[in-house]
Amino acid sequence: MKSFIPVSPESDFPLQNLPYGVFKLKVGSEPAIGAAIGEYVLDLSVLEQKGLFLKTSLGGKTVFAKSSLNDFMSAGRAAWKQVRTILQTILSEDNPLLRDDPTLRKIALIPMSDVKMCLPVEIGDYTDFYSSKEHAVNVGTMFRGKENALMPNWVHIPIAYHGRSSSIVISGTDIIRPKGQTKEAEAHVPSFGPSRLLDFELEMGFFIGVPNKLGDPVKIDDAYEHIFGMVLVNDWSARDIQTWEYQPLGPFLAKNFATSVSSWVVTMEALEPFRCAGPAQDPEPMEYLQTKGDMAFDIKLDVSIKTQKQKEPFIISRSNFKYLYWNICQQLAHHTSNGCNLRTGDMMASGTISGPDKDSFGSMLELTWRGENPINLPSGEQRKFLEDSDTLTIKGYCIGNGYRIGFGEVSGKMMPA
Repeated sequence: MKSFIPVSPESDFPLQNLPYGVFKLKVGSEPAIGAAIGEYVLDLSVLEQKGLFLKTSLGGKTVFAKSSLNDFMSAGRAAWKQVRTILQTILSEDNPLLRDDPTLRKIALIPMSDVKMCLPVEIGDYTDFYSSKEHAVNVGTMFRGKENALMPNWVHIPIAYHGRSSSIVISGTDIIRPKGQTKEAEAHVPSFGPSRLLDFELEMGFFIGVPNKLGDPVKIDDAYEHIFGMVLVNDWSARDIQTWEYQPLGPFLAKNFATSVSSWVVTMEALEPFRCAGPAQDPEPMEYLQTKGDMAFDIKLDVSIKTQKQKEPFIISRSNFKYLYWNICQQLAHHTSNGCNLRTGDMMASGTISGPDKDSFGSMLELTWRGENPINLPSGEQRKFLEDSDTLTIKGYCIGNGYRIGFGEVSGKMMPA
């Protein structure tokens, strides 16, 4: 499978990928939906206007001249597959429709350097899971000791909390250091001020395409059909605020000041070749959480940091999405098991993804073990937690035979309170 558009083998966006995003020209224009191919954005609103999607189950409905993917996501998997097939066909090296039409090519194919990416989805609700066993054990060991590291319910249900969708921001958005109440161990009373223990969390998220009705749980065998695609997520965390506030109700102000997501939504169709087995689950999940076949995905994840002195990104963690104990179908099925209705555009995040080795941990909290073992950077600096002017970047990709399916990146620069 090859496109007439030159695509480097190292590119995240070959013909096998075609992720969706919302863009606008840096110099004027309304937002529209595009697909990434090589170093270009294919403007799908132009193709829609030309009638290229009339024979799909979308019919004549306008879904791509929009500021979000929501209308397209709500159309369901049949439409998603039909549009993907059309795009792969017209972008292939032996198809003349776009290749041999310079006028159409000029208005439909836009260099990525000329566009600004927008939040791809109008996100109604946001749920953050806690699905990495390694992460849960690491954090539990720090705060409760090795013998009580994992809470008794953890291996029976996918744990989660409801986040704040209003503070989800697109990659590249600066993050202002939050202020809040904290309490030093030796202090008699709490104090208010900037967080001193600012952390990242290496996560991935998926978007709901087809909704379910209130009171109508999604069965585990049907869960996959509701999932449109995935993005990279950094759920920034203020650990000192979190330590003081989280009991007894869990995350609040330590989490809701910002959550960053990548620009491009990679579809489940593009990820299909990278399905793999996930961790063994013991005890066996209840029947409503039992999935058939492999439901993990081999997505490599790199985390790097840049500072004012460390000009080049320095990788501090290499992990993988396949380490998650609870898979995305189990998360969705459990979320709706009580009759909760999910809506088009809702985002589910994985929670911090940590692997079995120290180099694969998904947060500064774990990488430095609460600051006891600082990270040494090539610049000579040390980091226990993130400091002002630090830029944290997460990249994700799957390696195929001669190609790579990538997510681009999610990055953010820490700014002073």
